[in-house]
Amino acid sequence: MDFRLTARQQELRSTARGLNDFIAKYELDCEENNGLPPEAHAEIRDAVLAAGLQAVNMPAEWGGAGLSILDQVIVQAELGRLTGALWDMVWRPANALSYCTPAQRERFLEPVIRGERRDCYAVSEPEAGSDPQSIRTTATRTEGGWLLNGEKWFVTVGDHADFMIVLAAAGEEGAPTLFLVDKDTPGIEMTRVPRWMHTFVYEHPEFTFTDVFVAEDTVLGEIGQGYDITRSWFTEERLMIAARTIGAAERALELARDWAVERRQFGSPIADFQLVQGMLADCAVDIAVNRAYTHQVAWEIDEGLTDRKTLHAKAAIAKLAASEASGRVIDRCLQIFGGRGYDRSYPVERLYRELRVDRIWEGTSEIQRLIIAGELVKRGTGVLAMPGSA
Repeated sequence: MDFRLTARQQELRSTARGLNDFIAKYELDCEENNGLPPEAHAEIRDAVLAAGLQAVNMPAEWGGAGLSILDQVIVQAELGRLTGALWDMVWRPANALSYCTPAQRERFLEPVIRGERRDCYAVSEPEAGSDPQSIRTTATRTEGGWLLNGEKWFVTVGDHADFMIVLAAAGEEGAPTLFLVDKDTPGIEMTRVPRWMHTFVYEHPEFTFTDVFVAEDTVLGEIGQGYDITRSWFTEERLMIAARTIGAAERALELARDWAVERRQFGSPIADFQLVQGMLADCAVDIAVNRAYTHQVAWEIDEGLTDRKTLHAKAAIAKLAASEASGRVIDRCLQIFGGRGYDRSYPVERLYRELRVDRIWEGTSEIQRLIIAGELVKRGTGVLAMPGSA
């Protein structure tokens, strides 16, 4: 195996770092104003398009960047260094949209790729968080289409997006099905925008659906395919969370290392103190090990070396390990900064609040453990094996 980045991957990493540096100038504005004004959104959109990093997960023939999973991981690690979830302004359409029909692709996906529209995924509900099979939002057949009724919570980017991918129980049999729904459709109401521990450039609103009519041609995929499509989205997104948290942890360590070398107490740089050295070393271990495993899983996906169920478990391992390790890293780094680490104008403080959600969304740490344990119990320890040659 060759773990070296190719020339193309080095170029991608450099491009993503340059885009990161451009967007980073908006970090404090986002923190202080709980978001950014429309002109900042436009400037960043133009920068993303100029960098060629729009829709990295979509094929080039549709207008996306057409990157492999490993390429995407490399890009996401660089963007994950940003606070305020400004990484989400470098849009990656939900991979569920790859199931669009040609007509749906023209109406929904291609405008997203061009930065003209924005999607959001509406899955969670008051009684259906970690268990999406408990959804109560229904889709009832009516003349020419369906009527949606229910409630959705934690709809990330729901304030900015103009259409939604809604998971609902369809028909009398309650078949889990995805629908493409324009947000301005009559009957949709944004009922609450919670204030969260973190400050993100986008919000996570709550919505109600009251007799929302959607035409038959808005079904994404097939009736009853909603869980399978959503599961594939979770697998990919969990790997990207792993990549972004690693990038965030690496930035935090760089800042803490420089601070430890420059900050003097008791007549010496605090980097001379062994307890500080121990924290720095533990951070390096957490980052290096998790980066290597995340790259391995991405490589396995690209090479088609591992079956879908095992990849689902491996992505769970990557998400669980990286998100928890990055939480440890940022906690240590904040400690190294001392009182200044508690100041919101310092990136380590913002990262401390922002990384906490990565152990919750797209499947809590506890759900990841259940997925991994289920794979072990049902299929043995093969999830730990490196794939062999054919």
